[in-house]
Amino acid sequence: MSEQKGEKKGVIQFIKEVRAELKKVSWPTNKELVSYTGVVGLAVIIVCALIWVCDTAFAKLFRIILG
Repeated sequence: MSEQKGEKKGVIQFIKEVRAELKKVSWPTNKELVSYTGVVGLAVIIVCALIWVCDTAFAKLFRIILG
């Protein structure tokens, strides 16, 4: 039984520490959040386009090589 109480105390202590750390976090404003989301979205689109271009180029190259 004492082992379960110790585990329970450990979990409660962990949750208290997590809450204390989350209070220290500098959360972004809504404007910053929208801006960051836009930047990430744009980066994803650019990387996807780059991968698509490379994939298409390599596919054509392999078709030429393999006849």
